Amino acid sequence: MEPVILEWASYLLLGAFAGTMAGLLGVGGGLIIVPVLVFIFTGHQFPVESIVHIAVGTSLASIVMTSISSTWAHQQHAAVLWPVFWQLTPGIILGVFIGAVIADFMNANSLRTFFGVFELLVAAQMAMNIKPAAHRQLPNWQGTASAGSGIGIISSIVGIGGGTLTVPFLIWCNTNMHKAIATSAACGLPIAVAGAIAYTLTGLNEANLPEGAMGYIYWPAFTGIIITSILFAPLGARLAHRLPVAVLKKVFAVLLAVLGLRMLMQ
Repeated sequence: MEPVILEWASYLLLGAFAGTMAGLLGVGGGLIIVPVLVFIFTGHQFPVESIVHIAVGTSLASIVMTSISSTWAHQQHAAVLWPVFWQLTPGIILGVFIGAVIADFMNANSLRTFFGVFELLVAAQMAMNIKPAAHRQLPNWQGTASAGSGIGIISSIVGIGGGTLTVPFLIWCNTNMHKAIATSAACGLPIAVAGAIAYTLTGLNEANLPEGAMGYIYWPAFTGIIITSILFAPLGARLAHRLPVAVLKKVFAVLLAVLGLRMLMQ
């Protein structure tokens, strides 16, 4: 098989799997996309110093389309809390740009380590089904914007849509689970759009980038991933009503742990 065909096939398969898992388990594809892209890019001998940055930036860009699709689906059930979304969004956008600048200053090993540790924490949370108890109401707009900044910073550094952070925050603030998930899906859009812009800008000064990249966004991978992730996300959502999701979450947690450990050991 031609190397170019094999490369595109790997992006299409990655998008299909990430999209299915996102629809099935409600877990953002970035937790899968980033480590797999690092593996693929390493095989294609991308510059070592920018591999992780390109994987994170490309992951964020690919989440734009899936977040639009997911938000639209939740909005059909009037589940998105738009006032909360608008309170979180300014802080999220600011946090995403701060996170991108922080990531740009981190070397590849530091960024890889940060991602690996974060992924192991998410795997542990999922395996043990740890959920925050509702302790309070949503804070005022300053407090909510500050929370959005924290969500944006971490999401930007690890290349995710923020669901693993936004949902627990909203549940802690006494928000209904379904509405928390729907609002988190909507918040993934400003994270992804701001992240794509930020990683494009911060990567423009990087001299040694592969052909097909603009800043830290690698467009061939972006294109392949979004084509199949959009197609397969609805399939995952349908399977969620037929398969034992609780069991699958534990299996998925093991996969995340393996990917996290691989990032740390690479």
